[in-house]
Amino acid sequence: MKRLLFIYNPHAGKELLKPKISDIVDIFVKAGYEVTIYPTQSYRDAYRKVKEYNSKEYELVVCSGGDGTIDEVVSGMMTRRDRDPVGYIPTGTTNDFANSLHIPKGLLKAADNAVNGVVFPCDIGRFNQDTFVYIAAFGLFTDVSYETDQAMKNVLGHLAYILEGAKRIFNVPSYRIKVCHGGEEIEGEFIYGMVTNSRSVGGFRSMVGKQVIFDDGLFEVTLIKKPKNPLELQEIIAALLIEQIDTKYMYTFKTGYITFESLEEIPWTLDGEFGGEHDYVEIENLRQQLGIMVPEEHIEDLKE
Repeated sequence: MKRLLFIYNPHAGKELLKPKISDIVDIFVKAGYEVTIYPTQSYRDAYRKVKEYNSKEYELVVCSGGDGTIDEVVSGMMTRRDRDPVGYIPTGTTNDFANSLHIPKGLLKAADNAVNGVVFPCDIGRFNQDTFVYIAAFGLFTDVSYETDQAMKNVLGHLAYILEGAKRIFNVPSYRIKVCHGGEEIEGEFIYGMVTNSRSVGGFRSMVGKQVIFDDGLFEVTLIKKPKNPLELQEIIAALLIEQIDTKYMYTFKTGYITFESLEEIPWTLDGEFGGEHDYVEIENLRQQLGIMVPEEHIEDLKE
C-alpha cells in the first residue's frame, strides 16, 4: 500500500474536524493509502514532523488546519531534498490560499481532493531564510491575525479580525522603505506592503490585481503609501473595502524577486504568522517548487 501522513491542528477553526476524522481517514484508505495520523502538539510541530520523517516513509502528506498549519507543513517540505506532494483540508478562518486553488470547502470533499486530485506544481516564496506559501506582508493590520485570540476567531470568524483591526485605525504606523525590483527603485513612506501568490487576501478578492497565475514565477506586489491626512486614510480603506486598486495611493506590480530595505526593523507576517522584525528583506519566487493536490477540472485555470 501507499503511505500517507495526515497532520492536523486540533484547535484550528471551530474544531469542526474532530467529528469527521474517521470519515476522512476512510476516504484515504479507500484511495489505497495506509494512514499515519499526527495531531500537532505545539507551535512549529508540523514543521518539525515534515522536516524529519524518513524519505521512504510516505508518498503523500495531507494537512488540515488554517494558514499557520499549511505554512508549517510547506516550510518543512521545502527543507527536504525529496519533496512529496501536499494535500490540504482547510479548517481555518479565511483560507485564502485554498480558495484560490479551488480546493473544496467541505471537509470530506477536500479530503477526497487531497488523495484523488492531481499534483499541481505551485510557486512558493523564499523570505530571507524562511518560506511562505502565499503572502508576506508588513504594516496596517498585518499583526491582527496572530494577535487575535483563537477562541475569538472560532466564534466570530472574519468579524474578529475587523474588530481587532478597528482598535488601531487611528494609530497607523508608517515605514520609510527602499524597494528594489527588476532594475527599478521605489523609495517612500508606506503603511502597508504585501507580496502575494493568491487571488484573495483576508477574504477580499481583487486586492492583489487581476490574472493571478500560480506557476508563472511571479508574485503580485501591493504597496500603500502613507496618507497625508485622515481623509486620505479613509479613502484608502474605502478603496480596499470595495476591492478597488487606487493608483493614487498604491503601487502595484508583478515580480519574481524583490528587496525591502529600511532604517528600522519592521515586523512582518508570513501566511498570517509572525515572521520576525527585519531591516532588510529579500523575497524570491521559487517557481513550481511545491506539489499541491488540486481538483483536476480546475488545473487549467491555475496554470500559466
